[in-house]
Amino acid sequence: MALLISGGRVLAGAFEKADVVVSDGLIAAGDAPLPENAKRLDASGLLVLPGLVDCHGDAFERHIMPRPGVSFDIELALRDADRALLGSGITTAFHGVTWSWEPGLRGAENARALVEAIERLGPELGADTRFHLRHETYNLDAEAEILDWLAAGRVGVLAFNDHMEGTLKSRSRPEKVGKMVERTGLSHQDFMLLVENVHSRRDEVSGSIERLAAAARAVGVPTFSHDDMTPQMRRWYRGLGVAVAEFPIDEETTREAAAHGEPIVFGAPNVVRGGSHTGCPAAAEMVGRGLCTILASDYYYPALPLAPFILARNGVTSFAEAWKLVSQGPAEALGLSDRGVIAPGKRADLVLVVPEPQPRVVATIAGGRLVHLAEQRILA
Repeated sequence: MALLISGGRVLAGAFEKADVVVSDGLIAAGDAPLPENAKRLDASGLLVLPGLVDCHGDAFERHIMPRPGVSFDIELALRDADRALLGSGITTAFHGVTWSWEPGLRGAENARALVEAIERLGPELGADTRFHLRHETYNLDAEAEILDWLAAGRVGVLAFNDHMEGTLKSRSRPEKVGKMVERTGLSHQDFMLLVENVHSRRDEVSGSIERLAAAARAVGVPTFSHDDMTPQMRRWYRGLGVAVAEFPIDEETTREAAAHGEPIVFGAPNVVRGGSHTGCPAAAEMVGRGLCTILASDYYYPALPLAPFILARNGVTSFAEAWKLVSQGPAEALGLSDRGVIAPGKRADLVLVVPEPQPRVVATIAGGRLVHLAEQRILA
């Protein structure tokens, strides 16, 4: 599809009143002739922005299991999640799939089914959808299979997660551990026994991380460390070539990453809600201090397009810099040099937004395809 997007305010470094021509899936040069079959999108009163790149989103889990123990077909869930992504202007999505030592929603069977379904459905989905493997580091039995997935190019991002310590601390707090138990399908007693057995292999964990990090580095797969607890932990991961700090838990650790120019990820829901729900740093404060380079949807897709507007409205940073956090910043960290900005020759990933009174996505274009259109009046 060839498109002429006219009358909007285009964010290309700064805002400018300009037309954008999309042809053969790319943004055409300003002096390029308009293709004869081009359709026109009237963007009057709208912002024309680079499509959002979501490096970590796991809201799709609720499409699979909307209630504990109630599951739906994975293909149905992924198609439904795709519509939710596009309605939020997300044109590149890395589904954060947790493969844990626990059974159920985050177990081996589900991880295998998801990597296969994403590969199978990819060409049919509107968003460029990729596999972000959230590897629970105590899941030692998965190492050999993950090495095979890395070698075969099945993994878009490898993140190292360790929720074991938090699980151990929650043993005496039923309200905390209850959700984990519910999603596994185990009894409380059996779950706790599993935790003890898995934790008994703790001396093997660091070696496994080192081997997986080396394998990812060898094939060029970006790697994240999740919930870095201390500056020392960030330094250790840096030594393994794990370059992206995802959700560091305090400002001191965040500054350790920033001092070395490393990409730093915080959650867009954190910005929208006005702070972390887990007591971690407030994302808006981190942006204001130059300690955040990427925002991710985390568990709520609509937060990603809304967060930059909130940051700009509150004077934390300019809108152009805020939008980089959800487009150019993640694209660069993930090695996706073909997207994240509106420029000739780049992939035509665009989102048209009504800015006021509350920002709302009107149209989404992904790879040159019009994949979401909320108001027919703008199509001519």
